[in-house]
Amino acid sequence: MKSKFLTSSLACLLCLLGASAVSTRAAAPKKLLVVTVTKGFRHSSIPTAEKVLGELGHKSGVFTVEYVRNDQEMAEKMTAESLAKYDGVIFANTTGDLPLPDKQAFLNWIKSGKAFIGMHSATDTFRGHTPLDPYVEMIGGEFKQHGAQVEVECINQDPRHPACGALGSTFKLKDEIYLLNGFERGKVHGLLTLDKHPNEKTPGDYPIAWCKMYGQGRVFYTSLGHREDVWDADTPENFKRENSRDISEAYQKHILGGIAWALGLETGDARPQSK
Repeated sequence: MKSKFLTSSLACLLCLLGASAVSTRAAAPKKLLVVTVTKGFRHSSIPTAEKVLGELGHKSGVFTVEYVRNDQEMAEKMTAESLAKYDGVIFANTTGDLPLPDKQAFLNWIKSGKAFIGMHSATDTFRGHTPLDPYVEMIGGEFKQHGAQVEVECINQDPRHPACGALGSTFKLKDEIYLLNGFERGKVHGLLTLDKHPNEKTPGDYPIAWCKMYGQGRVFYTSLGHREDVWDADTPENFKRENSRDISEAYQKHILGGIAWALGLETGDARPQSK
């Protein structure tokens, strides 16, 4: 039976998400690994991402974070034995073929009921392999290319989902928008999308964010998060855009809602929508 009283941490989460109820009462903060190892392009926004994720966990009380910033920390914290101590993982702008101690054990760990959260270039990780790398099948697609950074108006496909509840019918921002390979609409639950090419504006289906089940695990991915001022308005980039604070606050609610859903603390549909 659900308690009629919320913990203070989840009450804070409710305030941040703008939600009216939660589906699961958290007895203690969940433990997440935040991975920022790169073997390809390294985003300048990574330190900002680390800071924001740590602050979101601390302020909400929903999760704590430990960081995996280099090969040694990956070797120590991401073995099958070490992963058993955590409830999920965040790949924050990772790139390239990461030196996971045992990739299949890592994927099996997610499939067993853990959370996987990917931001921006998490789809530029383990990409370019034929056939598709099992990691790509887990996350739901891989980076193909991008054009110049551009202002887009993302369509909210599920306003009732925790990752989208604070965004309104559309979410307008400037960012680097990915085009993807290996994405199949029928295998994911769409959260944000574009109905036209971000740069050329020709009609089409251009996914931005989605969630899905992976075995018993929950996967949340958003391709947004290239720019520092998308993550946090209090950066030098802030001076270039008058509405940066509104954008970063909305983005933080977007990812916090996705994290809470992936951890099983918030309810939300993961079934693919009909085309």
